[in-house]
Amino acid sequence: MDCVFCKIIAGEIPCSKVYEDQNLLAFMDINPLAEFHTLVIPKKHIEFLWDCPSEISSALGEALPKISRAVQKASASDGCNVLNNNASAAGQVVPHIHFHIIPRFENDGVFTEWPAKQLPVEKVQQAADKIKVLIDS
Repeated sequence: MDCVFCKIIAGEIPCSKVYEDQNLLAFMDINPLAEFHTLVIPKKHIEFLWDCPSEISSALGEALPKISRAVQKASASDGCNVLNNNASAAGQVVPHIHFHIIPRFENDGVFTEWPAKQLPVEKVQQAADKIKVLIDS
């Protein structure tokens, strides 16, 4: 497999580890948006979040708060973004699930605005109804 994250997990590419357990690995991003920018990945190669098995999603759910708290304290940041880009249309570059933990400071200029859109209430409800039907299918 030619996945850079799988090569990191296998020890073929070095990384600066901050956390590891049987399911996950967390390490420093080599192209950070901010100092202390950390990546959290499953050790199993899974490309998309929607394909993530429950044992991995549970492990992520437990580890992300713990790691983000440590990143916030270590960086003395005012907050942090915890982001997952899922598929290339959403900006995923490495085809392996990963979460970015990015320390944030007031007026740091990173992600300064989210271009929100106003939608009619009916359209929002239609979208909610479609999602509800598909959640357990």
